[in-house]
Amino acid sequence: MPTMLSVLEEEEGTVNGFPSHVDASAITILPPSPTNKPLKTFLDVQTLVLQGRKQDVKNILRNNGWPVDNLIRKQLWPMLCGQHHNSKSSDSDGFYWDMVTQVFGSTEIPDKSVSLPPFVEPAHCQAYYLTHRGRSIADRVVSVLGYACPDIVYSPSLYPICALLLHFMSEEECYHCMTNLVSAKEKMFITQTKLLFEVTWKTVMQIAKKHVKAAAVHLQRHCPTSRVERIYIDWIWWILQGLPFSHLVRVIDCFLHEGIKVFYRVAMAILLLFHKSSSSSSSEWMAEIQKNGVDVALIKFCKEMPVPPQKVLKFAFGIRGLSSAYISRVFLRTEMVLKSKTVISGSRQLVRSRSTENLPNSQSQNNIQMVSHTLTIREGAHSPGPRSLSMGIYPIQNINSRILSHHSLLTLWSWLPVRITMYQPILLYTTEEHGCSLTTFYVRVEQHEPTLLMIKTCNNEVFGAYCSSRWCERNAKDNRGQRQAYFGTGETFLFSLYPERSKYPWVGIEGDKVQHGAELFMAADSKMITIGGGEGQAIWMDENIRYGKTDHCQTFNNPPLCPSGDFEIRVLEVYGFSNEALN
Repeated sequence: MPTMLSVLEEEEGTVNGFPSHVDASAITILPPSPTNKPLKTFLDVQTLVLQGRKQDVKNILRNNGWPVDNLIRKQLWPMLCGQHHNSKSSDSDGFYWDMVTQVFGSTEIPDKSVSLPPFVEPAHCQAYYLTHRGRSIADRVVSVLGYACPDIVYSPSLYPICALLLHFMSEEECYHCMTNLVSAKEKMFITQTKLLFEVTWKTVMQIAKKHVKAAAVHLQRHCPTSRVERIYIDWIWWILQGLPFSHLVRVIDCFLHEGIKVFYRVAMAILLLFHKSSSSSSSEWMAEIQKNGVDVALIKFCKEMPVPPQKVLKFAFGIRGLSSAYISRVFLRTEMVLKSKTVISGSRQLVRSRSTENLPNSQSQNNIQMVSHTLTIREGAHSPGPRSLSMGIYPIQNINSRILSHHSLLTLWSWLPVRITMYQPILLYTTEEHGCSLTTFYVRVEQHEPTLLMIKTCNNEVFGAYCSSRWCERNAKDNRGQRQAYFGTGETFLFSLYPERSKYPWVGIEGDKVQHGAELFMAADSKMITIGGGEGQAIWMDENIRYGKTDHCQTFNNPPLCPSGDFEIRVLEVYGFSNEALN
């Protein structure tokens, strides 16, 4: 175990409840908001977290205006971050200090400045009220994080969030909190690639145009068209670099529980408040716009935020219709468009990241107009002309599957309908990245048609299905208003690649009349997914996408796709196809 002298020195004493690496004397403490109700304690919140009452936790965090110097955050913030722990996060005793010793050779704070990882934006290394020692600690935490997570390629918000955490906890606690946020699966907290950073500001721009339309129009009216996107690109800095510290800390209270959607909502609140304060031609903020431009005026408005923290949050969470599901759809649609544009344009400047295997280095793809974010190609529809079935035709070189080798992918691609092989496959959902949840599966997959499901079991069997219809059709109703159990078309097929290699098409593909039991292609609800029916289910998966079973079924006349019939899922990958053919 390395010497802990530097740790002990760091944790010796606090000033006004802050760690010694914070300049507490410089922090402005706002008077508490008048309220008839006493503020909740850490024990109150901890009890609800342990009981899994996430909505109640959410309400407490949104409505309890703890002053910035309240000692609750010393326990609250590590606990909130701990909710997002997964197997990729390392929190064993001494692990961080072992890493520090490995990277720097000592646990002592280095005399010279640390060379920060390339994913950091030097212009946005906000230190807030950290002392010189505190900034050195922040540098070290971020550097070790970069060493431990080499797949982070661009993450300008990571350093400011790390610095904020250090205001309320020790260096080691901060590191473990950051690893939880970086590797969280159920929610996004910190973008880690240039593409996802671009997706966030485009998402903010789309949300603003729909949910705070008057404010968005006001912004555009006072800004040259060429500059509007530049303003939205800086949206995260309205919050992390603009808001007063007391406001920002209250935002982070909610962010550590709910994820990046809190930032989206706060950005909308800022636009609403800015519009309200500057819409009058005689207002001081309109004068500021006319003097220095709307972009300068907006960031100045954030710094001088004229309303208290609780009112900002009230505006943020009071926007109707801005649900998590809606934000996820906008985000995913934007992500898919940018990915497909990059791949189709033939860019070779690609970098690896935890969110996708192929992402562009540049964030300058502007003015992308989206006609449709899904592919709907029916039989008889126009599609690219036939090409020879050579390895060069299949766009599988852009796939880095955790399930199939390149050779197996080539076999699978040869089984797809020819017109589909001319389109770019895009990874929509993987249990490795997005967690094991049927709800998440539907959010990311249900609007895409067709989809390709690939399963690898814990016994290394590999099989799956090509699904011809959207999964959202599970909610379709018949003429009598009753939900239809099964949906899909005869283009759906099953396949097995290990230990057997075989394709199982629909039994009616040859045109013979078939019984109703042989037309049961796809079924799904909140508890399960089924592919194939009649005397058995070819593939069945539970709501946690963990366990499944496979039987012979009439629809595909297939044997069980794994010898035991029951299986545990190691990895599930689902691919969609971009709406533009390869040139």
